[in-house]
Amino acid sequence: MYDLLVRGGTVLDGTGAPGRRADVAVTAGRISAVDPMDGAQAAMEIDATARYVMPGFIDTHVHGDAAVFDPDVQLAALRQGVTTFVLGQDGLSYAPASAETLRYVSRYFAPVNGTHPALGDGPVSVAELLAGYDRKTPLNTVYLLPHGTIRHGVMGTARRAPEPGELAAMRAQVEQGLSEGAAGLSTGLEYVPGAYADATEIAALCTPVGAAGLPYVTHMRGYESAAVTAMAEVLEIARAGRVAPHVSHYHGPKHDLLALVDNAHAEGIDLTFDNYPYLRGSSTLTLVTLPGWLPVADLDATLEELADPSVRERLERDWFAHRAEVWPRITLSHVPAAEFRWAEGMSLPDAAERAGKGPGEFCCDLLVATRLEAGCVFGQPPTNSEDSVRALLRHPAQMSGSDAIYQGGHPHPRGWGAFARLLGRHVRDLGDWTWEQAAVHLAGRAAGRFRLTGRGRVEAGYAADLVVVDPATVTDRATYEGPRVPADGVEHVVVNGVPVLVGGVLTKPGEPPGRVLRPA
Repeated sequence: MYDLLVRGGTVLDGTGAPGRRADVAVTAGRISAVDPMDGAQAAMEIDATARYVMPGFIDTHVHGDAAVFDPDVQLAALRQGVTTFVLGQDGLSYAPASAETLRYVSRYFAPVNGTHPALGDGPVSVAELLAGYDRKTPLNTVYLLPHGTIRHGVMGTARRAPEPGELAAMRAQVEQGLSEGAAGLSTGLEYVPGAYADATEIAALCTPVGAAGLPYVTHMRGYESAAVTAMAEVLEIARAGRVAPHVSHYHGPKHDLLALVDNAHAEGIDLTFDNYPYLRGSSTLTLVTLPGWLPVADLDATLEELADPSVRERLERDWFAHRAEVWPRITLSHVPAAEFRWAEGMSLPDAAERAGKGPGEFCCDLLVATRLEAGCVFGQPPTNSEDSVRALLRHPAQMSGSDAIYQGGHPHPRGWGAFARLLGRHVRDLGDWTWEQAAVHLAGRAAGRFRLTGRGRVEAGYAADLVVVDPATVTDRATYEGPRVPADGVEHVVVNGVPVLVGGVLTKPGEPPGRVLRPA
């Protein structure tokens, strides 16, 4: 007698091996057997006839640090087969943080991460943050140490290299965070204060990460035309810190990007990356529209500058006047100000026209009204083509991350559709992966990268994170016009042996089964 039997499916085990018809038996949260078991019995059965049974998918780049507690977000993830979120991305999250740092990162990154519902005023350690996730949601969580948060706690918003004592203090926080269960270090080198760090600083902080066999995960200092220079810095850090690098949301011209990865591998550097199947990105409106000469790390000072007529005149003359090609690519996704809520979902030029103002002036008004907490979706340059996305997907160093941002009334659809789009469009329709390869790219490889032993495979002894996929119907339904629509084709999901999605509907187990996953 088993706790659960998933019957009649074709098992894709996460290793790339050919699929095989088998039943999957689960006991006490783990897979007991993967074999035909016609006479076996269980307390609960799931019919997987004409379906694929795959390991739970690992979203390697997702901004669910606060949103993971939202049932709508849980449904959005599970309806795509995602069972694990890797949090702490782009160098900014909630721990380790003093009360002051927690206030800063919560406000600065509010358009991306939102507000954590249970942390209060801080301070908060990595151990305390992780305890707040464990058995509190139906999703597993993995946490990366956020470099920008650590830097702010030691140096504030200082735009300089650290003194030796400051660097030692940051390294001590990295070592402590690793001991408390973090699975790597992340940077966001286009966000502040992480943008103020150089390769020497980051490499020093990566040394204990590399020694633990964990990755350095980076939002590079630039993409597209800046990717060559940015990757050179990544590899400099990897060499000096003796750490394996992982590049977040890798995108741009395929020939340049693929050559950079292959050259790193030829040098012996274990470089991996994630990407998502869309040609638009999403971030804070501040990052996308304001120049670096504004004091963007000091939020209140930036607001004062934007309210100054002389600063606005300079912005119009020296910055906005040269950004005409950028404005039409920006759609307002998150506008947390009552007087401008109507602009969500509109392009910035259309919203400005409705307000009777120029794009630059309207953008400044919007940023002031939202206290710099507005978010946007933006079209990437044409060098990031569909052909480039597909070429990157096919690379053996690829794994998948949605880069989901769940804030606002009109967010990017990737949080509701990225993994289903990979299965429906890129596997079934285009053949970029076989179904067996999909299980590797979406689960097996990520489990290895973050040292999640006993995860990422459908194999006896492994944790029972299971996804039942209908290959004929799986598809994304979320669009840029209607982004908050769950995907189709994944009706049953099991997390740590507990069915959390049955018939496409969230279940309500007595205790949520999601665990904090610490690296082996």
